[in-house]
Amino acid sequence: MNRLLPTFPMLALGASALLFALPLAAWELEPERSRVSATVMQITPDGPVPRQHEVRRLSGSADADGTLQLPLRLNQSDVVERLGQLPPWLAGITERPMATLTTRFPPQRLDQLAVGDSLVEELTMTVRSGNAEREESLPVRFTKTSQGQVQVTNAERVALDGQALMADPTLRSVLLLLGYEQIGDEVPVTLDALLVQSDDS
Repeated sequence: MNRLLPTFPMLALGASALLFALPLAAWELEPERSRVSATVMQITPDGPVPRQHEVRRLSGSADADGTLQLPLRLNQSDVVERLGQLPPWLAGITERPMATLTTRFPPQRLDQLAVGDSLVEELTMTVRSGNAEREESLPVRFTKTSQGQVQVTNAERVALDGQALMADPTLRSVLLLLGYEQIGDEVPVTLDALLVQSDDS
């Protein structure tokens, strides 16, 4: 099944926001092994050219009822390193959360998984960016790789709306700085994250 998302709070950061549903009691994301990848199809005079981008160091922990809030910052993406010296208007916002994802998952479902087993959950994610708030429901696959570790991936192909990206003034400015005057209609995104049980579980 192919899922096309209609809007995008921010490049790649929105990807992680829309895909990340990883809450459960006494579980937390391992930042060094949690990321979202996005493929942007740059339209050039010589034809389309795929470009890879990532949102890295995703971090967050769930409270007792399985609710997770995940702030997303521009400096978690590879956009900053690709741009090099940032213009003043952009440098000041790299540390501030540009969007916040809130989602909830029943913690007991992960606790009951046997090593090697998987489950797919349709998770509701609320993404807040500025005064705007939107809700998405997406299937996420949880696979228990060892005791206290669960791999998290998207359970179906997911793509963001490229034209919605270019229509957002801030995102368009960032994309233009990266050299993207025109991009394809879809931006496929892939989630690859690791949940670990915290020491106090």
